Amino acid sequence: MSAADNRSRKAGSIENRQSGHSVLYLTTTGRVSGLPRQIEIWFVESGEKLYLLAEHFQRAHWVQNIQRDAKIKIRIGNCEWRATGRVLDPEGNREQWELAQELFRQKYGWGDGLPVEIADFRLAIAD
Repeated sequence: MSAADNRSRKAGSIENRQSGHSVLYLTTTGRVSGLPRQIEIWFVESGEKLYLLAEHFQRAHWVQNIQRDAKIKIRIGNCEWRATGRVLDPEGNREQWELAQELFRQKYGWGDGLPVEIADFRLAIAD
């Protein structure tokens, strides 16, 4: 299987699983405690990536956790993936920033927040 086929398979899996869901469960590693921290949060999808918005921008603890350790888990319905989180920069990532906010406005009627990109999905295997 080629790398492109593998990416398509992974992207298809996340796209198929997220269909019909409005929230996901995000697990980060606590930047102080080192313990898993889980939140329920709205999300949108574009291509092979998901986007989250942090209403309180850099003050959100889950954002601070991702900035410390980008390795995360997400769960949508009964499926869980390991992934990588990245806080977008308003200057360096202007196109993705605006896309995420617009997709949120279309899906939820709200789009003011700090976009966080979720990528590099891998099916999680029980720890």
